Amino acid sequence: MTMKLYSAPLSLFARKVEIALAEKGLKFEWVMVPFTQTEGYQPRDPEVLRINPKRQVPVLVDGDLEIYDSTLILEYLEDAYPVPPLLPPEPKARARCRLWELFADEVMFASVRPLLYRTGPRDPDPDPRAAIDAEAARAEPSIARHYGALDRQIGDETYLCGEFSVADIAAFMVILYALRLGGPGLDSHPALEA
Repeated sequence: MTMKLYSAPLSLFARKVEIALAEKGLKFEWVMVPFTQTEGYQPRDPEVLRINPKRQVPVLVDGDLEIYDSTLILEYLEDAYPVPPLLPPEPKARARCRLWELFADEVMFASVRPLLYRTGPRDPDPDPRAAIDAEAARAEPSIARHYGALDRQIGDETYLCGEFSVADIAAFMVILYALRLGGPGLDSHPALEA
């Protein structure tokens, strides 16, 4: 039975899972849930609603297992399909790598979130627009500081955790979204840019 992944446009967390599935060479059925700029994810996919109490993608179905949350899905994929690995083999190195994934998902993305309005229709009222523009401008120095932390972690290496890992996938997706949303560039962070 082929795995099934419920995904959606604009979901960086669903992209994380898609990248991991591709890296591991796993075949899956891709179910793209409906999305529009004006309505968002409406109507919600009934299978996503049934499986995930958070009511969002990604959702992975592998046989009789139904799992949600990108980090939990990546951990499951690593356990069930360990080759090629996306986490280091040694427990302390794995924990550090998971911390970098968490940093990207929870810390960096919190700074990028104020930029997300840039993908939606413009509010015709200039006052709310000015307020969200100001919030986004205040977020950009924080994003740049996060880039600096990642840049220092990479140093002279190629990847965050020695080899390509879930941390690289998570960081890549948040950075990609920040750049697409007009956030700070990577010019001052050569290791990260590379």
